[in-house]
Amino acid sequence: MNEQPALVKSLKLHQVVFMGLAWMTPMIFFTVYGVAFEAAGGMMAAAYVTAFIAIFFTAYSYSRMVKAYPTSGSAYTYTKKAIHPKVGFLVGWALLMDYIFSPIIAVLTFGIFMNTEFPAIPIFVWIIVMNVVLAIVNIVGIKSAARVSGISVLVQIGFILLFCTLIVKDVIIGDTGTSSLFSLAPFFGDHVAFGAVFSGAALICFCFLGFDAVTTMAEETIDAKKTIPKAIFLIVLIAASMYIAISYLTQIAYPDFTFTNPDNAAYSLVQLVGGNMLSSLFIMVLMVATFTQGVSSVTSVSRFLYALGRESILPEKFFTSLHPKYKTPVANILFVAAVSLSAVFINLDTAVMFVSFGALTAFTFVNLSVIAHYYVKLKKRSLKETFLYLIFPLIGAGFIGWLLTLLDKHTLMYGVTWVIVGFIYLAFRKSWSSFKEDKLEVPAESLAQRKTM
Repeated sequence: MNEQPALVKSLKLHQVVFMGLAWMTPMIFFTVYGVAFEAAGGMMAAAYVTAFIAIFFTAYSYSRMVKAYPTSGSAYTYTKKAIHPKVGFLVGWALLMDYIFSPIIAVLTFGIFMNTEFPAIPIFVWIIVMNVVLAIVNIVGIKSAARVSGISVLVQIGFILLFCTLIVKDVIIGDTGTSSLFSLAPFFGDHVAFGAVFSGAALICFCFLGFDAVTTMAEETIDAKKTIPKAIFLIVLIAASMYIAISYLTQIAYPDFTFTNPDNAAYSLVQLVGGNMLSSLFIMVLMVATFTQGVSSVTSVSRFLYALGRESILPEKFFTSLHPKYKTPVANILFVAAVSLSAVFINLDTAVMFVSFGALTAFTFVNLSVIAHYYVKLKKRSLKETFLYLIFPLIGAGFIGWLLTLLDKHTLMYGVTWVIVGFIYLAFRKSWSSFKEDKLEVPAESLAQRKTM
């Protein structure tokens, strides 16, 4: 008799929060600064507040569903259980696209940054090195990944605090021409174009992606039903506080800031605030942030593949195998590393396109799953429950669904094509009737109790 290894519950609240923030990458504020500034018509603070409100409703829905189903399947599990297995598969397949391409974005971005600093070394070399390191860190165990993520997040937050402190100093001593740190102008300017603010918010929503990824770690989290919901809200609140603070201070201190190239606008802003020394530090921190985003994204996708393998959507023997010592899905991690090597051939725009479609599709259906599970199935329909389980998730689904329609036609076309490929795959893999079997009724912990002859 041999016990099958199982995922180990070892993560505490602070570790889950760090993993989510590392996946989100707080430094992403600077990565999208120029594009977001143009989209929001310069009203960055108002746009971030609007985006936070929209994301808050979806974060709430995730917190409700992880309480109901604390497993690694995330949006796939929630939709399958609450709505229908076929819809669950559609969401899971779309979400797979999001998770698979997230590590590709991390290694590709890392390669681009390192090649900029060391032009003599080709990008593909950095991509290969990055993949190997990410695989090793994740195979050794999720605790090591959490430690690496924690250090990176603290470094990023430290840089953001330094950046904000330098701006405050300039305002106080009068170097910026602004006499006060307090103003409503960043939120309610003289000529606020609300259309631009909403357009900026639609783009800025992607800066919050990462709070949802921690739901894939539910089976490795201590007391997941309490810990994961707390982590989700902490991640969103911490990120919103940083993004809004930076936006507010930069608008207060440099209301006339302009740039010619949105791709490097943040670099110009950093130079304006702290000169060459701060801009050099900025590049270093950005590279560290990209690395740890890769660590967290590989952790998330390997656990999601584990959940799909356990459901027999993917080959079960391969995708549910765990390392006997480290208790990590080593086969999945190596699979992700192999797929991520395609970063050598894929451009960044293509990868971001797939992530956007997968994430927004999942967000929409998680909101709808709250309604289906709590309001329809469990009939929680008091006045308070109507707001919690119908009105709130409807607002979240409506806003995120609207953002999904704003994606360009090529993104929607490729996304729908991916879903069609998924249905074709499923038709060959198993029949719909067998797919309806409710395997996730068995708690994750019971995996360790399965015996093999």
